[in-house]
Amino acid sequence: MSEAKVVRATGRCMCGAIRYTVRGPLRAGTVCHCDECRRQTGSFWHATAAYEDTVEIDDAENQLAWYRSSDHARRGFCKRCGSSLFFDPDGAERLAISMGSLDKPTGVELARHIFIEEKGDYYEIPDDIPSCEGYAIAVEMPPRE
Repeated sequence: MSEAKVVRATGRCMCGAIRYTVRGPLRAGTVCHCDECRRQTGSFWHATAAYEDTVEIDDAENQLAWYRSSDHARRGFCKRCGSSLFFDPDGAERLAISMGSLDKPTGVELARHIFIEEKGDYYEIPDDIPSCEGYAIAVEMPPRE
């Protein structure tokens, strides 16, 4: 990857031990209501995504840990502060990034709610963003630059 590529986004965990830079396009946001995301975050999870080869992770303090949360993906979090940062599906060329970890302005808008059949019974989905059961309506990655 060329250092000349424009920085599109930056972010970090809560304590700052893990920082990242994205030098490529970000996908529109997805709100996931699946059981795994709810258990990991304590609620639903807002995520964007970038091509894996455009994400540079600075983990100088070796605080990034990966947890194999299913037979098809792993999740990255900070060992020090517990911030949920990444969702890495096996075999995909994209890395999902927690929208809450992005520095402002993000430039990302929400596009879909997914796995709504698993949503918590303690909240309603109040907006008019398209929703689907499972991952049937995926948000497409933008073209590479």
